[in-house]
Amino acid sequence: MIPFSPPRIDDKVIQEVTDALKSGWITTGPKTKRFEKELSAYCGNKTTVAVSSWTAGMELLLRWWGIGEGDEVILPAYTYCASANVIIHTGAKPVMVDINPEDFNISLKAVQAAITERTKAIIPVDIGGYPCDYDGLYALVNSPEIKQLFKPNSDFQQKLGRILIASDAAHSFGAKYKGKRSGALADVSCFSFHAVKNLTTAEGGSMHINLPDSFDHDEIYRELCVKILHGQSKDALAKTQKGNWRYDVTEPGFKCNMTDLQAAIGLIELERYQENLDRRKEIFRQYDEAFQQETWADCPVSISADRESSYHLYLLRINDFTEDQRDQMMQEIFDQDVSVNVHFQPLPILTAYKNLGYKMEDYPTVWSKYQNEITLPVYFNLSDEDVQTVIAVVKKAYQKVAGR
Repeated sequence: MIPFSPPRIDDKVIQEVTDALKSGWITTGPKTKRFEKELSAYCGNKTTVAVSSWTAGMELLLRWWGIGEGDEVILPAYTYCASANVIIHTGAKPVMVDINPEDFNISLKAVQAAITERTKAIIPVDIGGYPCDYDGLYALVNSPEIKQLFKPNSDFQQKLGRILIASDAAHSFGAKYKGKRSGALADVSCFSFHAVKNLTTAEGGSMHINLPDSFDHDEIYRELCVKILHGQSKDALAKTQKGNWRYDVTEPGFKCNMTDLQAAIGLIELERYQENLDRRKEIFRQYDEAFQQETWADCPVSISADRESSYHLYLLRINDFTEDQRDQMMQEIFDQDVSVNVHFQPLPILTAYKNLGYKMEDYPTVWSKYQNEITLPVYFNLSDEDVQTVIAVVKKAYQKVAGR
């Protein structure tokens, strides 16, 4: 059986986790702090806070920014449910928009049409690891007519003076846009380090802050570190200093800090991340070589003049297939012991969002992309032989379902 996306756990990872266990630091400690610094250095952003998940990080950032009841946040209808859930949790309204015909990312034209005076943030999603058009988004939110619409309701919003760009970079660690890495492309960005991601900490994520220089990023780091630990003024590491036991709780905060056990995995993953990216890129190349010659196959965009993917997901589309035919093809692939997936089920077809009034017919490009999409396995330990097996099985499954 060829699995879909197993994590890379080997002796190097086990040794680093064992070192954390033996050190006595199994919650937030020196490895987590080191991981945060190395993440900032890799991505090129101004400060980073490691957290327990992408979801916790993005919800905290939205709340910290002052987003709540009566506000609107724009996002694509083609994304994982977490992107919308965090908006709902703050009390704000998710405003879903369509995506581009040429890739899977948010449509600038649709974003522009959706902006109102209630819009406080835009969450572009780097689907599959391919970055969105961030310069286009910044040009939009900085345009005089859009800035004139903006109605700030917090000191931070007033200081920025425009809509916040909050990147859902869950898929795009290591991706590049115009020479800059994901994590430094938006005002704030969140990564996911879930088990299936390119870089994993088992569970976990990170908040990357890259606001204009007029913001005090050292102070922001301190403030966010308080918020992720119940509003407590000192973490366990700070309280180890002699006589430093007393702390305050300055606000009713959250509990979403990363542990040193998680950071230990992340440190090894980050140390060898280029090796991981190179392997994933080679797997994409082999898939492209095999499927670009097939008239029925539509291969994903992974590299262009100004962008390069993190090669997280290979989103193959089957031209002229219906949703039912796609599902039949996937079953044929499963029956040959190859695991595939679909990224994603559009939010408006899911019960939670249908019940909130979202309708699939409002997002035609999303539906056209979803109904015939199959995600193929991509991971470091996938051998060339396995890649060729996947290719052969996918082609055979197409021929059977299409009757050719």
